[in-house]
Amino acid sequence: MQNRETVEDQALAKAVSDEKIIISAETEATPSIEKIAVRKTIVYETRIDSTVIKVAGEKIKDQLFSRFGFRKPRPEDIQLVSIDKYYEPYLVISGKYFIDYYRKCIYTVKVDKKVLEVILLDRKLEPNEPTDSSIKDYNVLRLEGEERLMNEVKASLIVDKYGKEITLEKLPSAPSERNPKKILKAFGIKEIPPEADLNIIRSRIIKRPKDISRLVKELFEVSERAIIYTPRFKVRYRNVRTGEEKTVEFDGVTAERTQRSFSLPQI
Repeated sequence: MQNRETVEDQALAKAVSDEKIIISAETEATPSIEKIAVRKTIVYETRIDSTVIKVAGEKIKDQLFSRFGFRKPRPEDIQLVSIDKYYEPYLVISGKYFIDYYRKCIYTVKVDKKVLEVILLDRKLEPNEPTDSSIKDYNVLRLEGEERLMNEVKASLIVDKYGKEITLEKLPSAPSERNPKKILKAFGIKEIPPEADLNIIRSRIIKRPKDISRLVKELFEVSERAIIYTPRFKVRYRNVRTGEEKTVEFDGVTAERTQRSFSLPQI
């Protein structure tokens, strides 16, 4: 049994390592200044023994094959096929985007129709007839200038391997392995590309204005970056009467069920 589980573990590890990390994002123009923290790799310790997972699975195995919520098979007809361990990755990233810039502007000022000339800041300006019919009783001055604006956006994100944001409550806490690279290598897991998390937060917070005339300062800063691999157990069962197989997953830190079961194609 141990040799079989070892072979299946290796097969699952290869499947996970070959799985594509679906993260994509369109980014704006690169900011003039970037300060990017080094990304940490964290692998949570497995706090739950596989025996505990087996017991948890046995308690609900008949529910996996129930029909209409009440027609359950006999427990002896549901057999354990395998218990496989893998690691689920999550990206944790915090950053901010700051921009200080000027944009061109035009101010329209109403003046009396009798006014022939206006002097502002040692400049002579001649009023013109308005194009807006609502102020036809006045002439107008068009004052061209620049406005200075500043904007800052901050974000802290936790994202799964599909690029979907999750809440902090869905990410368990656990001590980390002392040698995370060794664990990843043992399971043949490829790390998420180094730019994946940066692309996500860039797309979220970098919104460069299109009306910039002069740039004073622009900063993109990432203060926290981590990729957390948390252990999971996938338990597979077979209904010996029908040949149908289903799996259920448990968190390797909390032993909680992580998702609904799903059917496997019959061979």
